[in-house]
Amino acid sequence: MMREWATVVAWRDGITMLHTEAKTSCNSCSARKGCGSHMLNKLGPKDAHVMEIASATPLQPGQRIELGIKESSLLGSALLVYMSPLLGLFLLAGLFQALFHSDLAAACGALLGGVGGFIIAKGVSLKVGDCAAFQPVILKVALPPDAIRVESEA
Repeated sequence: MMREWATVVAWRDGITMLHTEAKTSCNSCSARKGCGSHMLNKLGPKDAHVMEIASATPLQPGQRIELGIKESSLLGSALLVYMSPLLGLFLLAGLFQALFHSDLAAACGALLGGVGGFIIAKGVSLKVGDCAAFQPVILKVALPPDAIRVESEA
């Protein structure tokens, strides 16, 4: 199970809005200039993700919770997102090459297959994304921020 800590932003009617911090190791790596991951991290969201999750127990803003998601669903999602465009690219490129005997036709087929694969991945992910196996679950709930009291003996 993949685990991640999140902070509660709001809770209303059984739905919790969460804030998770994006973690990247790019700041500690010395190969930043030649690394593709560093470039992609600069393009994406800078520091946080906001998500909603169902929670039967009331949670307070500022409270920390641990979320978990199965590795199999995470790997299945990655497989869908990466392999469907790649498979579409190769299939339509080969089909167009066989039908038209032209490299330009094969390139057009590859482009159409790649875009078609992305569209298929998007459609499938919208259909299976609501399944319980693909949803994160709450594993642990920390104490509310106002429940901790520190006493010092001076």
